[in-house]
Amino acid sequence: MSLVNEGVYHVFTKSIAGFRIFNNLRDYMRIEGLILYYQNSINIRFSYRDRFTRQKSSLVGGIESTNPEEKIVNIIAYCIMPTHLHFILKQLKEHGISAFMGKILNSYSKYFNTKYKRKGPLWEGRFKRVLVESDEQLLHLTRYVHLNPVTAGFINNPEDWSASSYREYVFRKFQKEKICQYQDLLAIKPTRYRQFVEGRISYQRQLAKIKDFLFD
Repeated sequence: MSLVNEGVYHVFTKSIAGFRIFNNLRDYMRIEGLILYYQNSINIRFSYRDRFTRQKSSLVGGIESTNPEEKIVNIIAYCIMPTHLHFILKQLKEHGISAFMGKILNSYSKYFNTKYKRKGPLWEGRFKRVLVESDEQLLHLTRYVHLNPVTAGFINNPEDWSASSYREYVFRKFQKEKICQYQDLLAIKPTRYRQFVEGRISYQRQLAKIKDFLFD
């Protein structure tokens, strides 16, 4: 089934056999650079841009803001985990999500295999996606995505995980580099959103334990 324009989707993909594909700060910065770059309908390869464009940015590769009219997706939320990726995406142009995911996954695979002297595919098949059907579902889904590293036990507070959009939500005024565009869909103040997310930490961890027990 084709993804519809203006539709919002939870998009998820993971590495082959749970292989760790983000190992250090540079790996995380690389994928964030790709995420920011390929949300636009750009045909030039990221590696070429990385080599010849060196503008100041906190993201690797000197990525600057691009024309919003060229965007193929809006990134509403994301979280980069050591073995998988979570996105909430709004498709703006025909096949936008498929193009976006294909470009970032292929580009990161080439980077990773070159850096770590590895061969073969990195990702477990095609990405999965689920249509988000209501504003309430969307709000709860952003919380689930942002709590992933807490649920996994990597950190105790979601703001301590730099490789997600949570800081964009709760430190909105202080974030210079922004990847996400969500204000037209989620009308919630940063302080209220923080309470909404962090008040659910214990419950989500408990759910994860029950799930692991059931499927062990």
